[in-house]
Amino acid sequence: MTGTAADLIRAARGEIGYQEGNDDGDWNNIQKFSPAVPDLEWSQGQAWCATFVAWCARESGNESLFPVSASCAEGVSWFAERDRFTEYPVIGGQVFFGSGGGSHTGICIAYTGSTITTIEGNTNDDGSAEGDGVYLKTRDRTSNRVYGYGIPDFPEGVVLADPAWKGRPGAVYFAEEASESDLSAGPTTPSSPHESARDDSGDGGDDGGYEPFPGAEFFHPGQDSPVVTRMGERLVAEGCSAYAEGPGPQWSDADRESFRNWQHKLGDTGADADGIPGPKQWSALKVPRA
Repeated sequence: MTGTAADLIRAARGEIGYQEGNDDGDWNNIQKFSPAVPDLEWSQGQAWCATFVAWCARESGNESLFPVSASCAEGVSWFAERDRFTEYPVIGGQVFFGSGGGSHTGICIAYTGSTITTIEGNTNDDGSAEGDGVYLKTRDRTSNRVYGYGIPDFPEGVVLADPAWKGRPGAVYFAEEASESDLSAGPTTPSSPHESARDDSGDGGDDGGYEPFPGAEFFHPGQDSPVVTRMGERLVAEGCSAYAEGPGPQWSDADRESFRNWQHKLGDTGADADGIPGPKQWSALKVPRA
């Protein structure tokens, strides 16, 4: 079985609330993950944050995409050697903390411009690298304690905030905000509609049950179409609304501002963020057919 980023996050979420063993009031690092990961059985009783990530990878069918190691520092090296390490958040990526990334690790499941949301083993309510269980954490994205992120080579592609990856096949670039809801459901190709950079040279293709790109000329004052309403509803769902009321079928300044917000969410700027949809931006929005 080949897993996905969603499978990884699902496996990690299922362990939130799990706690290690306790001897007379003292947490003892005895947990279920070490014995379940081949080659890491020896790590029972040791700090287990990296072992937890390896367990989640194995449990979700992603074991070849993550280091099998109980060492955070070795994890950093594993991704760096494959040219898949970044200082920017990655959905489903392995996040590393501390000097050289060697102090603590977890899985990034969401980010905003100022925070990251993670699932971490061997931490606690205070966010310690020496904890007692598996926790859902929100941390400061800009903290110097966050060293960087491993970029797993998920078959469906990867969602991340690294501008150097913008336009790469299979990469979905969201500069300021993304979560597991932005993950693709299946493998991508070099012509994937999930590439976020605007491209006005093509028609964007037919995305199954989604509305095909109607052309930039469609979006003009006076346009009245249920396609505009469905586009607006998707923009609202993506948190990009600039509507005082609606959306409705008539193309308006509010539609343009809402789409500009979507362009910014994709990481587009300048002429690529003028509020007029381009084919790849449209495809990434996934406007449903009637």
